[in-house]
Amino acid sequence: MRKLKNSELDRPTVNEFKSSQKVPIVVVLDNIRSLNNIGSIFRTCDAFRVENLHLCGITGTPPHREIQKTALGATESLDWKYFDNTIESVEFLKNKQYSIVAVEQLDQSIDLRKYSPAKSEMIALIFGNEIKGISDEILDYIDVGIEIPQFGTKHSFNVSVSTGIVLWHIFNQIQK
Repeated sequence: MRKLKNSELDRPTVNEFKSSQKVPIVVVLDNIRSLNNIGSIFRTCDAFRVENLHLCGITGTPPHREIQKTALGATESLDWKYFDNTIESVEFLKNKQYSIVAVEQLDQSIDLRKYSPAKSEMIALIFGNEIKGISDEILDYIDVGIEIPQFGTKHSFNVSVSTGIVLWHIFNQIQK
């Protein structure tokens, strides 16, 4: 057994990626403060060929050295938009018929393991601030809340880890 070289991974070029068909998911970052988390989420969204990334409120935007450090070039391949606040992003996506899905611990959240979107459903996944979660004003807009099950003493996962877990789950559900 040996590790594969990058040249053996058969990854698309940035131009090939840009013109490729994307998974109908938009990831919405609601006031994420860590530039390293933002860069990591760029990279994860690139890996799953997410359609777009919305950076909202205080969420940092490229170009920035701290974002680039963890994004490793994904800021060049992935399409992204900035919104002054998350409501603007959510209203934009609602008007385009996206299902608004909050990844949050809510009184009516469903377990991620029970969440299965329709194969052709367009999904907007909202991930909230590392401390406060999603903004309260977003709750009136969401169609469903999903929660990642946890079994330890901590109350939440890191937002970039949560993004990877949720995208992996949804990607697998769509592929079935």
